[in-house]
Amino acid sequence: MIQTDKLLDAKGLACPMPIVRTKKAMTELEPGQVIEVQATDKGSLADIKAWAKSSGNQYLGTFEEGDVLKHYLRKADQSEEKEEVQFPHTVTNAELKEQMGRDDVVVLDVREPAEYAFGHIEGAISIPLGELENRTAELDAEKEVIVICRTGNRSDFAAKQLADKGFGRVKNAVEGMSQWDGETEQNNA
Repeated sequence: MIQTDKLLDAKGLACPMPIVRTKKAMTELEPGQVIEVQATDKGSLADIKAWAKSSGNQYLGTFEEGDVLKHYLRKADQSEEKEEVQFPHTVTNAELKEQMGRDDVVVLDVREPAEYAFGHIEGAISIPLGELENRTAELDAEKEVIVICRTGNRSDFAAKQLADKGFGRVKNAVEGMSQWDGETEQNNA
């Protein structure tokens, strides 16, 4: 049993709410204190890790108990904290539609496989955020990569990762699939 200073119940919440609530709860902790975040959104694992890395807080690990993911984070002290910065290169969904069909553009969907299966932009490549670090070789670094998720949060983390790995033409689709009104396709199991 891990000793924690705070418990956050984010069960039943979908992206971006587990991370939104985690950010708020972390402001109530003292440096060095540990929070347990309970979530049922499978994507929360990648979200929590990416947010911790970008904020300077320490991701300690995750245990899975049934359908519940228990994430553990330690609050950073002032010397470890980083100011969160949004990825500066973005597109709206309308701008994304205009870019589609170009040979030098790739749409990268970083949502979880189930989210992708039930509706994605035709031709989008599916690489969940949690797998991106190990799968960037599947992408052409010479092409413009437009990253999309459900709400623009997970894709923001992904866009930063790609830029850090040398991708020079990356944009975050900030409105996400939740506001996409273009055509979609589904994968049938």
